[in-house]
Formats: sequence, C-alpha cells, structure tokens
Amino acid sequence: MDYRFEWTTSLCAPDFPHEAYARLHALVPQATPFNRLGWLRAAERALEAEQRLHVLLAWEGRELRLCLPLVRSRERRLGLRWTILRHLGYPLGDRIALLCQLDENGRRRAREAIHRHLPHALLQLHELAADGEQQTLLEGWAVASSSHEKRTSCRVPVHAIGEDDRREPSGDLRYKLRRARKRAAACDARIRRLSPDGASIGAALETIAAVERASWKGAQGVGIFSGERRRQWMHEAFGELAADGLVRIVLLEHGGRCISYRLGLLEHGRLYDYNLAFLPDYAELGSGRLLLDEWIRWGLEEGWRYVDASRVSLRDSSHQLHERMTGAVLQLRWSLYSRRPEGIALGLAYRLWSALKARRRSAMVCASADTGERPCPTE
Repeated sequence: MDYRFEWTTSLCAPDFPHEAYARLHALVPQATPFNRLGWLRAAERALEAEQRLHVLLAWEGRELRLCLPLVRSRERRLGLRWTILRHLGYPLGDRIALLCQLDENGRRRAREAIHRHLPHALLQLHELAADGEQQTLLEGWAVASSSHEKRTSCRVPVHAIGEDDRREPSGDLRYKLRRARKRAAACDARIRRLSPDGASIGAALETIAAVERASWKGAQGVGIFSGERRRQWMHEAFGELAADGLVRIVLLEHGGRCISYRLGLLEHGRLYDYNLAFLPDYAELGSGRLLLDEWIRWGLEEGWRYVDASRVSLRDSSHQLHERMTGAVLQLRWSLYSRRPEGIALGLAYRLWSALKARRRSAMVCASADTGERPCPTE
C-alpha cells in the first residue's frame, strides 16, 4: 500500500480530521471509550507543562489508517532521566487499542517515522488487550527494538449478562447481597440510575466527586478527581462522552444524599465499570456489591451484553466482579527499548535490576523455607 505519514501536535486543532478518525475507530474491534476523541482531547488539555504531544497519522488516499497519539516526557529511572513515550491518556485511561489498519510495510514505516521524529529510550504502552492488529504491530516493533518486554498488566474480570442473572446468585454471594439489601433497607438507602447527557453531566460529576473526596481515595490523593488537572480532565472527558450517550451512573442515596456510586461507560453493549467510591461512615453497608448487582439488573432490562471491570490490580484485586465473572480479558504492558545508546543503556539496566530483584526474591524464599520440606528455586 502507498501510505502518506504526517505528524501533528494536537487532537484539538480545528483542522484535525475527526470524521476520518471516527471511521478508523469504527474499524478497530478492540477500540474502547478510552480511544474516543472526546476522552483523548480532554487528556491532551490535562498534560503537564513538560509533556509534549505528537500524533502520528498515516493516510491511504483520503482514509486514515493509523492514529497514534504519543506523549513525550523526561522521566527519572534508576537515578537518571530518560526520554519516554507513552500513549495519550496514561495513567487514567483503562483498556485501549492502537488504532491501526496498516499492512506489514506500513507498520515498519510507522516505526521508522517514530524513531526519526521522536528519539527516545523507551516506548511504553499500557493496558492493551492481547489480540487484534496491535498484537501484530507490536510484535514487529519488538523484533526491531534493542530489547523489549511484554508483561501482563492485569486480567480483567468480565460478566456476560444472561437469563441466569434473573435469579439470585448462589452460595456466599447470595448471602452477601441479601445482607447488603437488608442493611440498605434498614436505613432507607435507595438506588438511583442516571444516564446523564451533556447538560446534566456536570451536576452528576460534582455529586460523585464530593463522595470521592470524602473517601479513602480522596484522603490519599489517588482518586480520578484528585487535583485540579485530574478534575478538569474528568469533567471535560465525561462531558464529551455524556453528550454521546455513553455515561452511566448508579447511586446509593440516604436522606437525599449520595453515599456511594459506581461510574461506567457503555459502548456496544459493554458496560465498562470505571470507578466507585463510598463515604467512610457507610463502609459496612456493602454498597459496592449492591451497585454492581444493579449494573447487571440494568443490563438485563436494556439488553447490555457484558459488565467489564475495565482494569484491575494485577495482584490481590478486590474488584467484586471476580465473584460473578464468566470470563476475563488479558491486558498487557509493552516496553520497547530503542536502538539508540540511551535505549540500549536503559534496557540493559532494567534487565540487570530485574535479575537482581529475582535473585533477592529467591534468596528470601530459600531463607524462609523449612529445611528439607520446600527446596529453593533452581536458577
């Protein structure tokens, strides 16, 4: 194919080809709401002063075949500062796809364009589903790197909504749900569903942001509304997505006050469960499990196909969808070290650090093992 590559520095520019972008987005089955132009434009406006956006576009005639928005920054690792490239939206975007419809020659030329235009030590891409065109793209780029790493970032629980969900779940989950409903009824707490549009999303976000500020997430500064930049990002992004009809919220209210919520994005019959919080005084209520059950009930009524946790912790995930999961989505983190001297150096330093960490972990296991009962791991 004869491709034309070009760079731009903003998705918000008036001449950005948003219609061509929408057509490309529709061609990639793995694309999620976090690939939506509204989300990414809000992410661009929330960039730090030292971060720079560079967007690689590839055209086949009048059709867009690649849009890769990369953020260039200098980050400290191993005591030194390195040039790192990441996909726009990190770290608040959950699962993403690389919007790419290139053949082998186009993928090679895209990699060369990145290395010419954006000299770097590391290109690191987070939360990519382990399938589709992006898998082929990154496998080719990995071969051309000085070194690379493909690591599991998480296994996301997914629940396929079906007729069985019209009945109460069995086992321990049934007991937990009954107890949560009983406690909610005892204090007259009630569930409310919201499908905000562009006009009503602002008030809805203020309501749930107040809950998050009072929760442990707000106290530790790790919430999606923590800090002015994140707050701005969320208000602008969800404002755009609500105008497109994608935002869903379930609230638990007591005395007219929101005490807990779950915030999600609905696209193509899949509800991405993005965020939740609750007031500390109601921690024993079991509101998270109650609201997750409400997602499933809502989905039954409106014909949703999946409730998707979107992203979870790799280890010791406490997401309540694990209790009801019917499948999982593997998400990967790709680290591609360039062939430039700084890329070779960083890749080598990372491998040495990883080897030392693994050796130390082995030594700790050996030290704690009972003699003769649990052998030390072999090299």
